[in-house]
Amino acid sequence: MGSPTDILSAYALPGRSPDSRLAITHAIEAERIGLGSIWVSERWEGKEGGVLCGAISQVTKRIRIVAGLIHFTGRHPLAIAGLGATMQRLSGNRFVMGIGRSNPIRLKRQGFPVFNLAHLRDSALLARRLWAGETIAYDGVLGKFDEIALLQPPETPPPLVLGAVGPKGLALGGEVFDGVVLHPFLTAEAVTRSAKIIRDAAVEAGRDPGAVKVTACLVMGPDFLTEAELASAVYARAMTYFRGAALGSGIVEANGWDPAPLERVAAAGLAGEPRADSPEEMKRFADAVALLPPEWIAEGAAVGSVEHCARRLHDFRRAGADEILIHGTTPERLDSVVQAYLAMA
Repeated sequence: MGSPTDILSAYALPGRSPDSRLAITHAIEAERIGLGSIWVSERWEGKEGGVLCGAISQVTKRIRIVAGLIHFTGRHPLAIAGLGATMQRLSGNRFVMGIGRSNPIRLKRQGFPVFNLAHLRDSALLARRLWAGETIAYDGVLGKFDEIALLQPPETPPPLVLGAVGPKGLALGGEVFDGVVLHPFLTAEAVTRSAKIIRDAAVEAGRDPGAVKVTACLVMGPDFLTEAELASAVYARAMTYFRGAALGSGIVEANGWDPAPLERVAAAGLAGEPRADSPEEMKRFADAVALLPPEWIAEGAAVGSVEHCARRLHDFRRAGADEILIHGTTPERLDSVVQAYLAMA
């Protein structure tokens, strides 16, 4: 049996960062305070997933390393399988591969193929078959491959995790994947509903629902953060999600909220691609959080005292999450929250 904090995890380099090496510091600190996993989200600008996960594997010994989420689109199935196999060897079988649809508008503009759920399904199935040592002929949504094989498959294939918000994606996670990571700013009640969709789909597919790990993502802003740090960690991050038409609507629908505030966001000229890549944009987004109902932040995140943040972790655990991924606040600043969580266990 693992430590009581094994179900807690955090991001390395959440959001923008000018120094990729901070991912190493974050991973070391996450392991030191007893977290079960360190997650790496992928951005081409300084956060290429394979590079960061490989570096982290060499400075840690115990913690799981999650590529969450990595861009499958634009990568050949052999490149995906090779990444998973190499990371398992480098890390001593501590690697977890997470995938998602990414942003369709941005992908199309950049010249990448745009994935739907069928692509994600086939990507997962192909990766598993390659890790099993099969030689595959495939002609489907991902392309045409006459003969692909991984000549040195891993002894232990990495688990596959899907990032999902809507009911179809959640159901696919339960049907095919080893786990599902939920989107930030879901309420505890939405986590319960999402977990039920996932586990019901697993049962329908003849799988053990307990074998599909549900990870809730909780944006956290303890009160020891400065005003600027809190604005970046929570408020600007919230607006980058809620200003995206499809994503914002998906979160609101999952939570059962009235979507009318999203119209205020659009009327303020903030609707569009969910991205903020400059300090000026980040401040603009943080200030605009006033357009959202306060309960969206209060119920969808953890903002307040260390004890309040720890209680929120327990709330999400009771809601049905097998793992809770802390977002916004980095591991070297989470020790007091972890200790408060343990004290309440």
